[in-house]
Amino acid sequence: MKTQATELFGIETPLFAFSHCRDVVAEATRAGGMGVLGAMTHTPQELKIDLDWIAERTGGKPFGVDVLMPASEGGEAPKLDLSILEKIPKRHFEFVESVLARHGVPDIPQDEKDALLRHFIDELAFTVEGAQRRLDVVFDHPSVKFVVSALGPAPADVVARARARGMKIGGMVGSAKHAKRHVAAGADIVIASGYEAAGHTGEVTTMILVPEIADAIAPVPVLAAGGIGRGRQLAAALALGAQGAWCGTVWLGTVESDATPEVKARLFASSAEETQRTRCNTGKPARRLSSAWVEAWNAPDAPPPLPMPLQGVLTHVALKRIERARREDLVSWAAGQVAGQLTGETTVRTIYREMLEEFSASVERLEAIVAG
Repeated sequence: MKTQATELFGIETPLFAFSHCRDVVAEATRAGGMGVLGAMTHTPQELKIDLDWIAERTGGKPFGVDVLMPASEGGEAPKLDLSILEKIPKRHFEFVESVLARHGVPDIPQDEKDALLRHFIDELAFTVEGAQRRLDVVFDHPSVKFVVSALGPAPADVVARARARGMKIGGMVGSAKHAKRHVAAGADIVIASGYEAAGHTGEVTTMILVPEIADAIAPVPVLAAGGIGRGRQLAAALALGAQGAWCGTVWLGTVESDATPEVKARLFASSAEETQRTRCNTGKPARRLSSAWVEAWNAPDAPPPLPMPLQGVLTHVALKRIERARREDLVSWAAGQVAGQLTGETTVRTIYREMLEEFSASVERLEAIVAG
């Protein structure tokens, strides 16, 4: 396949695989697309280890990294130390503990809680400082050819450093207005993330968003994200004006994915309706699997979620306790509406093959309609 996206990166297929799991990123890159590693859950040290690991297994093929680059944190940025806890109302702490107690989630020793929280605060990915520490690792790595800015346009110094290293800049957006800002800041390609997508996403569906953005920023190429997990959806994305697709949820059910067996089971049993946008984990709207944890935050007696990064600080230890207890009913994993298409474990290579086969069949069907 040949699109602006494949030409921009020298890849065979305009299918970009976003994942926090290095195995998925490496295998997608080896399959002819481009893997993009989500750095939000990585410390800078862990990020360096994973980038080296991916580079060793991809034979010089290009891959990317997605970094949260908050454009503004509104007023004075919270300090990266335990004093940030003073900004969290007592009511919120009490609510979190009441949810865990109601569902019988085991407690952990206080010193262990303190260590988890201290580590989380020290390595916060949601702040300007946290983004910079991860970007320093990315820019020191010769194999990374694509750096994606989420939560805001890449700052001028980031764009300059990327240009000096021959890297391309991408921007994750949920509106045409934001797409224009990313392009003005220097983005080479924009990812239009529709309402259906996992993680932080906006209010507009992919069907509406992609052509709107493609028209607004032409000739800058666009990748479609949200609701794409099959070949016919890839064909639709290109028909809407995209130059490729950015997929995330579809990789969660693969052998390469590091999702737990409990999460995979939930995904395979879920319908498209069983995900919802919520601010309960990070403070910004993000689509996740529905769970008792998410529903608790939707209840009338729940306090309003705090802004990023305070909500993440509030919930971090609680989510670790849920994870350790292997409470499938409470697990809240980032997942898009594509979750309803996942029925069983497969491989990254199989998904690539099946998507391209169905894409070709869809194109042939449309050609036959036109010819008929």
